[in-house]
Amino acid sequence: MNYLKLKSTFENYLFILPAVVIFAIFYIIPFIWVFQLSVFEWDGISPLKTAIGLANFKEVITGDPIWWQSMLNAGYITIIALTFQNAVAFFLALACDREIRFKNWFRVIFFIPPVLSEVVVGLVWQWILDGNFGLLNGWLTKIGLAHLAKYWLSDPATALNTVAIIHCWKGFGWGFLIFLAGLQGIPRELYEAARVDGANAFYCFKNITIPLMIPVIVLVGILTILGTMQAFVLIMAMTGGGPAYHTQVPVLRIYASMQGASRFGYACAQSLIFGVILITISFIQYRFSGKQSR
Repeated sequence: MNYLKLKSTFENYLFILPAVVIFAIFYIIPFIWVFQLSVFEWDGISPLKTAIGLANFKEVITGDPIWWQSMLNAGYITIIALTFQNAVAFFLALACDREIRFKNWFRVIFFIPPVLSEVVVGLVWQWILDGNFGLLNGWLTKIGLAHLAKYWLSDPATALNTVAIIHCWKGFGWGFLIFLAGLQGIPRELYEAARVDGANAFYCFKNITIPLMIPVIVLVGILTILGTMQAFVLIMAMTGGGPAYHTQVPVLRIYASMQGASRFGYACAQSLIFGVILITISFIQYRFSGKQSR
């Protein structure tokens, strides 16, 4: 019996071995290497690495105001995504969950932006929003609203809000898809029973839809935080972090430290601090949402 149990256990581990090997190669080993590099000063090319202890971490926390500015920028975009983007995604999913005409076409249309290349989307929006020859300013001028024309991506007063709105447009389809799947998982019998008892649409939404959708809302919220805080390609294609760091985000800052300043150890320290911040935010949101759902 012990032999059969041992054999069964060995076979089970053998099945998951490929996944464990892939996870170790692409996640565990790079993480260990990043942690090791974070305590060195290294330019990424020279074989010489200078051990400096926790100096990189200290510099990130106390001596890099641009890093914390990038965190504030990412936090601002994340707040807009959590509210505006997810609200739009939820109510569009609610509309497509009902029996309306062409709802299948709407599902396809709403999911087009997320599957488009971020580089292409960024370059197209950069072209549309160009302050001198952009389509948006041209249209505003043609309809007599030339006073509203702006340098959307190069003006510090509008750059961050513009980037945030485009990010929401690009990403709301993922939330829409997850919300729609959650709504379709709610048993229709609950709504029918409530209507038999005389409940109206608002009562059903408040006491059936929202409580049963809380786990999905929490999931979308966590994914939104992780995805938005790590935004990189779209912003890189549109503004490169400018003007004057007004659209700089953490991943862009890490990339600049590594490629621009050739400070690989410092970039690794930034990435570790950033990872801890993301894990902490996600954990707090999960625990708070768990208490709210009880």
